[in-house]
Amino acid sequence: MGTPTLRLIVMGVSGCGKSTMAQALGERLGLQMVDGDDLHLPESVAKMRSGIALEDADRWPWLDRIGAYLSQADAPGRVVACSALKRVYRERIRAQAGDVCFVFLDGDFELIDQRMRQRVGHYMQPDLLSSQFRTLEKPLADETDVIRLPITEPVQDMVQQALVALRARTSSGLHPVL
Repeated sequence: MGTPTLRLIVMGVSGCGKSTMAQALGERLGLQMVDGDDLHLPESVAKMRSGIALEDADRWPWLDRIGAYLSQADAPGRVVACSALKRVYRERIRAQAGDVCFVFLDGDFELIDQRMRQRVGHYMQPDLLSSQFRTLEKPLADETDVIRLPITEPVQDMVQQALVALRARTSSGLHPVL
């Protein structure tokens, strides 16, 4: 039996800090990081640039690409920033990627809206945030592979909290990269 591969998804609505957090976790753990936005089909990106919310039919190929990316992860692992808004989306990723841990960045609409309006050059339009919150199914307690972090903390504090939670979840001691 080989070394376990660490597969992380940093999840939440657009503008919550997924890419920043995933990058910071990747750097801290020495893991490759991919922004899930880079795995969207061009048609989906065009829709979002036009201010059109994606539907499930748009998301299935994207989620499959994320699951496939994670399932091919070699040791020590990979980190992906991905909204994973609905439980069925997380289940689809789990089905393909195997053992995965989700880091849910939890914040309120007003704070995230303010952050989105300050960022420049992102194709996700701030006006789509309402649809993201309507779609969001916050992970419930039975999703035991989810770590919930409030986005009101500085990124480095959130990284530290995630590492503590990841260490606590390992049943056979520390994962090699933890």
